[in-house]
Amino acid sequence: MSQLRFDDSAPRPLEAKRGFRLDKVRGKMMGVCAGISNYFGVDVTLVRVAFALATLLGLGSAIIVYLLIGLIAD
Repeated sequence: MSQLRFDDSAPRPLEAKRGFRLDKVRGKMMGVCAGISNYFGVDVTLVRVAFALATLLGLGSAIIVYLLIGLIAD
């Protein structure tokens, strides 16, 4: 049987471009949560739930952060 060999020294397209970008295609409002999930490599649902909890526990301060990220990263 033959073994598959992978060349780990070649940069992958996703790893070469690692900057934060809004994901307006998968995003619901401005694409901030989808962009954060792409950047950190986690599920977008987890980021949205974390944002909702931060909004409730932080008395709405996460909404201001969300708007700032959406306006600055655009």
